[in-house]
Amino acid sequence: MIERSLQALQQALAAKEISSVELTQLYLERIAQHNPQLNAYITVDPASSLARARAADAQLARGDGGPLTGIPIAHKDIFCSRGWLTTCGSKMLSNFVSPYDAAVIARFETAGAVLLGKTNMDEFAMGSSNETSFYGPVKNPWNDSCVPGGSSGGSAAAVAARLAPAATGTDTGGSIRQPAALCNLTGMKPSYGVVSRYGMIAFASSLDQAGPLARSAADCALLLNAMAGFDERDSTSLDRPAEDYSRELQTGAGEKPLAGFKIGLPEEFFGDGCSPEVMQLVEAAITEYRRLGAETVAVSLPSTHLSVAAYYVIAPAEASSNLARFDGVRYGYRAPQYRDLNELYSKSRAQGFGAEVKRRILIGTYVLSHGYYDAYYLQAQRIRRLIADDFAKAFEQCDVILGPTSPSTAFKLGEKAADPVQMYLSDIYTIAVNLAGLPAISLPCGFAGGLPAGLQLIGNYFTESRLLNVAHRYQQISSWHLQRPGGFA
Repeated sequence: MIERSLQALQQALAAKEISSVELTQLYLERIAQHNPQLNAYITVDPASSLARARAADAQLARGDGGPLTGIPIAHKDIFCSRGWLTTCGSKMLSNFVSPYDAAVIARFETAGAVLLGKTNMDEFAMGSSNETSFYGPVKNPWNDSCVPGGSSGGSAAAVAARLAPAATGTDTGGSIRQPAALCNLTGMKPSYGVVSRYGMIAFASSLDQAGPLARSAADCALLLNAMAGFDERDSTSLDRPAEDYSRELQTGAGEKPLAGFKIGLPEEFFGDGCSPEVMQLVEAAITEYRRLGAETVAVSLPSTHLSVAAYYVIAPAEASSNLARFDGVRYGYRAPQYRDLNELYSKSRAQGFGAEVKRRILIGTYVLSHGYYDAYYLQAQRIRRLIADDFAKAFEQCDVILGPTSPSTAFKLGEKAADPVQMYLSDIYTIAVNLAGLPAISLPCGFAGGLPAGLQLIGNYFTESRLLNVAHRYQQISSWHLQRPGGFA
């Protein structure tokens, strides 16, 4: 059962081959067995999950279930969930039980899905390795001495080890796609504004976007169908017609389903910086796409080499503003001893935030300060515009852009913890997408040294359905996404 796709699970539930309660209990037992090794989950509430599963079974018995009714879904602990501990991987929120549901959580509940648990993450989504969590690092199921990627590493590890059929994540600079690549999953960052950010604890508001993590593009499409939609409570949510993101998966069959399709290969993604082993796997995937009928064309993204620098000005600037609300007064962690209000603020924040969060708050406050705003923040925003323009010109020549997701496979726990710059460079291929607000997907494309590598596809605005189709075509002729790590039977 744990190897079945979401569609196959739905069919099993509809045929009464298994009940939602039994399916949820199966995953709860696997979490109890394997989570101590992986540390993928922060919070599991079996009573609450099983109650939701019983409600889903009643809905299925009435015959009004949908594609996700009764299916357990893990959620990154950045989404507020009514009655659940919602920590954002931080001591600052280690005692916060949310009084309301985030839009994403509510939409899955409306779809009848079961909230299986809240997954571990880098503190306030700040990290590329899932080592900054107050609750300790998440381990990669393929090698537990390696990182799973971040910040959605808990969700990725849970799905990879079959501790959940699928999960949600958030992507500010690659935090869905990079863990997907390092854990052999398919992970999608939608266009900015497609999924509501209401109730998603903010890191960098102009960059954050929620998306799905699953084993295949077909599963991601079903999840995105539930997640996407206009929300008047989020001022950045886009009022667009509802879409069926799986609609193109059933079209274009035949020997060359991608005939007439153009895939752009940016010269900036195929130079130095990527490990030879990963690049070899990406090149092999390109060969497969040509066999599917796609044409490859050379494109250029000349400003992308500035994306990391621009991102680490803009994201910390927005974080310093968003995290100002955590003051020890209204909710969250409060220092036990203080003499006055200023000391309450300073001690609560000093004790409640981890080192990486403090680093980014300090950087963000600095670049927004008088005398430096023009030199750093405004300049970074100008670069952001150039990066978006580069993508617009490239899409005049191609339908999607292809490249590596991450420059290497998973690195060892602690290997980059003392060198923030090297850690930040882990997202060198993903950050530009967030700066431009574009959709992108990472999918498995092979293994190097026993560890998975990811292939990234980037699309123009609101072409999620096309990206899912292109990823799906590759997964129809490959089996990389079907592989699972040993030791989690």
